[in-house]
Amino acid sequence: MKSFNQRALALAIHLTLATGALAATGSAFAQDSAPKADQGSAKSLETVTVTGSRIRSVDVETAQPVFTMTHEDIQKTGLVNIGDILQSLTVAGSPSFSKASVLTSNAEQGGQYINMRNLGENRVLVLVNGKRWATSINGYTDMSTIPSALVERIEILKDGASAVYGSDAIAGVVNIILKDHYQGAEASGYIGENDHGDGTQQAYSFTVGSKTEKTSVMFNASYTKEDAIWSKDREITRYTYGPNHSLDGLSGTGVWGRFQTVNPKTGGGTGQTYRLDHTGGFDGDGVGANPRNINSYRTTLDYPNDYYNSIDQMNWSPSNELKSIFTSVSHQINDYVTFKSTASYSERENDRQIAGYPLNSRSQPTYPVYISGQSYYNPMPGQDLYFYRRTIEQQRGTFNNTKTYHWDADFEGGFELGTHHWNWDAGINYNKSDVDITTTGNLNLINLKKALGPSFLNSNGVVQCGTPAAPLATTQCVPFNVLGGPTASTPAMIDYVMTRGTQVIQSLSKEYTANITGGVFNLPAGELSMAAGYEHQAISGYDHPDALSSAGYSTNLAGPGTNAKYNIDSFYLEFLVPILKDLPGAQELSADVASRYSYYSIFGSTVKNKYSLTWRPVSDLLVRATYAQGFRAPTLGDTFGGGTQTFDYYTDTCDTTVGAAATSPAVASNCKAAGVPANFHQTDVNGRNVSARNVQSTTPYNAGVGNANLQPETSISRTAGFVYSPAWVPGGLDISLDWYDIRVVNDITAVSASYVLDQCYVQAVQKFCNDFSRDPNTHQVVGLNRGNLNMGMLRTSGYDYGVSYRLPKLSWGQLTASLNGTYLTSYDQRSTSQSDIAGYVGTYWYPRNKATFGVDWANGNWGATWSMRYYGAFRDFCFDENECNQPNYQSPSWTGGIGANRKGASTYHDVQARYSFPWKGVLSVGVKNLFAKEPTITYSVDNSSTAYLNPSLDLDRYFYLQYTQKF
Repeated sequence: MKSFNQRALALAIHLTLATGALAATGSAFAQDSAPKADQGSAKSLETVTVTGSRIRSVDVETAQPVFTMTHEDIQKTGLVNIGDILQSLTVAGSPSFSKASVLTSNAEQGGQYINMRNLGENRVLVLVNGKRWATSINGYTDMSTIPSALVERIEILKDGASAVYGSDAIAGVVNIILKDHYQGAEASGYIGENDHGDGTQQAYSFTVGSKTEKTSVMFNASYTKEDAIWSKDREITRYTYGPNHSLDGLSGTGVWGRFQTVNPKTGGGTGQTYRLDHTGGFDGDGVGANPRNINSYRTTLDYPNDYYNSIDQMNWSPSNELKSIFTSVSHQINDYVTFKSTASYSERENDRQIAGYPLNSRSQPTYPVYISGQSYYNPMPGQDLYFYRRTIEQQRGTFNNTKTYHWDADFEGGFELGTHHWNWDAGINYNKSDVDITTTGNLNLINLKKALGPSFLNSNGVVQCGTPAAPLATTQCVPFNVLGGPTASTPAMIDYVMTRGTQVIQSLSKEYTANITGGVFNLPAGELSMAAGYEHQAISGYDHPDALSSAGYSTNLAGPGTNAKYNIDSFYLEFLVPILKDLPGAQELSADVASRYSYYSIFGSTVKNKYSLTWRPVSDLLVRATYAQGFRAPTLGDTFGGGTQTFDYYTDTCDTTVGAAATSPAVASNCKAAGVPANFHQTDVNGRNVSARNVQSTTPYNAGVGNANLQPETSISRTAGFVYSPAWVPGGLDISLDWYDIRVVNDITAVSASYVLDQCYVQAVQKFCNDFSRDPNTHQVVGLNRGNLNMGMLRTSGYDYGVSYRLPKLSWGQLTASLNGTYLTSYDQRSTSQSDIAGYVGTYWYPRNKATFGVDWANGNWGATWSMRYYGAFRDFCFDENECNQPNYQSPSWTGGIGANRKGASTYHDVQARYSFPWKGVLSVGVKNLFAKEPTITYSVDNSSTAYLNPSLDLDRYFYLQYTQKF
């Protein structure tokens, strides 16, 4: 297998030859360039394209609410990953999954994504230089694959833009503009580490470029690495529900064997439960008694010593390594035509570790495995046994290797049509993502069945598979002493029953574009401009698990796989119409109208429009408003996904201690009407009542099944606001305020197990009651199916505000202060058109306030920045009556029933100091979370991580150092 360096070198040579050949043949391709001066014609004006519009203009302030971060702004954050940078913005909601979600199993794991407005990461369109970037088959764009060292600026459009860009641009658009030329060379290095001594991050980048009058060539190589953080190394992360509830999150499947006899009718366990005596506690230490002797077992539960703290074997965040190369070339063929091309390759390796498998006889219900009555290690000879045991001898590991390829090639230029200037471009945009997933720590059930089948002690004193009359060769089978726990296992036993799983995933898109923009004719208030274009996209992808896992013959999550493809053809048209200019009360008044027609081969056509208005009553004040129709097409996974098994963390709504039925008489009544007995309790695998919310299911559920009948989501986005930059204020003052309202209908949702139960019993929606069943004896939830649905409605509204003031320069330096924030006024959901609207504003996922404040000082070669990150107060679930400071709180959407625990606001402080050396070197040192504030334990957090903490917040103080040298 070729090394990374060999593959990178081969790719660079191939792309250099390819782009050179294209330039020589004069083939026509295109790029919708990011805002920059027009180089298409010697006669052209200095025009730019602002994110949210295709029309080139001399004015960078438009009706679109666009937030911009420059390269200098990014350097001051102390962050080296674009995903982390964007996550720090106030428009970014809580991540649906993150690098700390080690229990999440998907192709995206290890990447970085932005959840704008809490509308979901796949409702955000990510562009690089105005072009779509690679996405997974589930519609997620990994921004860690974009080289942060080359970023010139990041533009965030906080508005819908489907009429301009097509699908996905519902919550907003992130346009990352990279440097298009470089003269000389630059090298940078970064290293940072938590105060605890872990989570070390390294980042290195080298850029070299050359520019002549007509040609520009640039190359960048980057490397970043982040070391793992282990949950067991901190008290706040060592226990699922925090140090104050160390026993409540223990797993019911301990490391020492227990068994029952097998029910011949159901195949489940029945009768008395026997548990192996052992020393030690719930950390898995100690020694087990002789598992062959029935007297070594007891029929009583020793809580908590028979349980296990699975977090002891888990990462809090996994190790992550990214290698990338990027190259760009631009050549001005003549005064009217320029050829441009960029190419990149990145390889991300993500390695995450979780606890050994919680094994039992029906880990795969379709292929049960029992301890044979003829097994040498059976303590009840002649009787088949149903067993339980966690195999901590080999913890489970998942290794993602993701290769992302991008290539684009364009011809662009300009010409004069009468007195009006026009720009055109045509080109190709190619993106591919290849993911190879390797899993360890799961069990081969075929081998396990042999290992737990008949076995005997042979004449050499060795336990051998089979019977004395029909032995199996020792090279073909190794008997497994499963009930004896880790102290009874041998390396040979573990090697025989374990398996290595594989999964291959690909997402591929090819986009062909042609665009033209320019002035049509002059009106009294100025030039009427337009833009038009055509795009063809070919989308395809697959997800192929290994045969053993797909067939359900391993404990790896089973699923049949995915194969899918579809095509899109789109046409758009946009007009910028000047209405008034240089009049009292109307220094400027203009309207922008855009419309897009798209045809999808899988569901048909759609037309979406957008209307924008810009009014400048005086030169210092800009008033703006937009109304936009949007849509999001189902992804390949949404429509064609084969689904997979999952052991969900969920709360049974009918539980009379931790569920909504505990405090809501209406929910309790609904549960009783459905046949759930009074005083019902959700139980763990030991049959013990759970003592906290969100406990892992004891049987696998089925999740993520594609739905071929899905239709696109549609949305209406409205914004209105102003930007005020008073010239009379000394220095420079900018004030902005924007109101937004986004309504999504027919929304495509991958629902959770808890959501299914809540919709059934809280909202009384019958269609969700049909998606699960209950065991007729225990009444525990079994056979739950959750997939992708076109559900009801999702709506959010609020205000974005910003204030920036650059004080006049004084003898002691230049001081700049800035405040940016978001105030959330509503976040409502309706599961179906018949159900009630549920409001979530003010709860954990949707706090009302989020803001950042910073002060920057610069004086000569010195500079310093101090910033604060503010997260507003929110309501959390009550753990119990002792953690319930609002016991009478009641909301129709509050799935925890009556009562809430209000958590106060949090503020994190960051500082940085920097110095520019005479030899073109810049040294920066900084501290994030200066006062080492711990994140708030929050029981509303989705427990796909290993503890109930917001994974996007700092665990402790973090130090970093960065040096950049230009040559």
